[in-house]
Amino acid sequence: MHSTSLSNTRRLFDVIEWQANRFPKEDLLCGKENGNWCKYSTHDVMYEALQISAGLLQLGIGGKKKSVLEQDKVAIISKNRPEWLILDLACQQIGVILCPIYPTTPASEIEFIFNDANIKYVFISGKDILHKIKTIQPSIPSIQNVFSFDDLQGVDHWKMITSNLSKSDTEKVTNYKHTIETQDCATIIYTSGTTGLPKGVMLSHENFLSNVKNSIITFPFPEMPHGKALSFLPLNHIFERMVSYIYIACGISIYYAEGMETIGNDLKEVQPQIFTTVPRLLEKVFDKIMQKGASLTGIKKKLFYWAVGLAEKYNIPNHQNLWYKLQLMMANKIIFNKWREALGGKVQFIVTGGAACQLNLLKIFNAAQIPVYEGYGPTENSPVISVNCHKKRGTNLGTVGLPIEGQEVKIAEDGEICVKGPSVMMGYYNRPDLTEEVIIDGWLHTGDIGVWEDGKYLKITDRKKELFKNSGGKYIAPQVIENAFKTSPFIEQIMVVGANEKYVCAIIIPSFENLHQWMAKENIEIVSKESTVQHEKVQKLFKEVVKKHNTNLNPIEQVKKFELLIHEWSVETGELTPKMSMRRKIIMEKNQHIINRFYL
Repeated sequence: MHSTSLSNTRRLFDVIEWQANRFPKEDLLCGKENGNWCKYSTHDVMYEALQISAGLLQLGIGGKKKSVLEQDKVAIISKNRPEWLILDLACQQIGVILCPIYPTTPASEIEFIFNDANIKYVFISGKDILHKIKTIQPSIPSIQNVFSFDDLQGVDHWKMITSNLSKSDTEKVTNYKHTIETQDCATIIYTSGTTGLPKGVMLSHENFLSNVKNSIITFPFPEMPHGKALSFLPLNHIFERMVSYIYIACGISIYYAEGMETIGNDLKEVQPQIFTTVPRLLEKVFDKIMQKGASLTGIKKKLFYWAVGLAEKYNIPNHQNLWYKLQLMMANKIIFNKWREALGGKVQFIVTGGAACQLNLLKIFNAAQIPVYEGYGPTENSPVISVNCHKKRGTNLGTVGLPIEGQEVKIAEDGEICVKGPSVMMGYYNRPDLTEEVIIDGWLHTGDIGVWEDGKYLKITDRKKELFKNSGGKYIAPQVIENAFKTSPFIEQIMVVGANEKYVCAIIIPSFENLHQWMAKENIEIVSKESTVQHEKVQKLFKEVVKKHNTNLNPIEQVKKFELLIHEWSVETGELTPKMSMRRKIIMEKNQHIINRFYL
């Protein structure tokens, strides 16, 4: 795709018309209904969006408003499905602001968001979400009605708003579309953050669309009129939503996975060329592969571990010798071809973001001809700041790649990454005080600490707020230590502590699946998780794991004491944000008694 592409698109919803004129599709958006793929063509999506827009206008919302405060707002709390993007387009083209919310968000947080944004209508899917909304609805006076994408008792179906439309209603939509400007607010995304109340990030059509255009040019994303993408990262997150508009612009069909547990089958069925993911899912895929490898015997097992060992030595830019390349070619033919088949056999790109991906994983997947490109960016930048690209010298494993075109990136004196350009948000809704803190002279201060590798590739080293000083006044970057330890197959989750203390300690949640396999081989009886973590041989194993990983760390970063916990941290129990980032403050509060023991 050339840089002139999409040049006539000024608003986000113009992208669908761009596709309709260039390569209309029969399967633009596809979702599973009763076990079968239900397909919406480009024409269907445009028609449905037009109808929903008209229905919303008939409800008395939408139309050109002077300010973001005056614009009407609706919320969506739903798993990924075609209706999600249809509602998104429908809201955009009549000036209604869509506020997406994670289905896992606690009711108290949803109540705060709805009242803060003055939400008028809510669109949901599933009984559990309906129940959650019904419990808090009495505390939110602005809500006029709740609509469901599914047929559920006690709630109106979303198509009810289109049941009584006339031709003049749809004509109004066309008239309103012409009044929507590129600088108008298109969406408010509330980020839960690791501390404090959620903040509403206001993104204009220009913010969003500039990131789509600049990502297409930089990566570059080719036009793929016969291409398919599998979508399973939540559309509530700006990354998956922005990428959806890249797919539409490039003619790629979007197939929605039924759920996280069906991804394996969906990949084989859809055979996508592309999908986006977070490192956590790649780690789980890799763990499954390694478990299968461990169960092999004889020559098959030897070949498997030989191939993995070879892949661990892979690097980009590729400076390997001919002998290495020949061996890798052989490994790809006899071992890694099965890995590719498990992902559908046609994957050309996997883009990962949201958290740091283990370097070892990146090496192995890329060596196995499963190209994984790591990118980076916060919601406040719509979101992409940088990405590893599939062009010559476009990738440097272990970094988050090259800054995308159309924006400036600098590293401040204290190491903070700052970005300036058309993707930087309008600000935080109702919070000019917070906006002033993070946007200074047009520069968005990301809160991430980074460095330049080879003068051009961006590398994230930590979160500014997460850095802590030990009692000797030396700064410690916890993520660096945690990422090093997470390469162990026995560690599921880890958080290091040590602010104002002499040494670093760690709270560890083991990977019980791998640990129990090890115990079975060692003929150790498995009774419960409690008895597992207390077992003398398990404690000895983890001491060895800690000792091994400490050798690669500076003395002040080395973990001196640790404790094993049995319950995994999750969004539901409050220790993780919906983006799977650790809420360190909450984890520390819940485990203060353990931390106190570390420093007795």
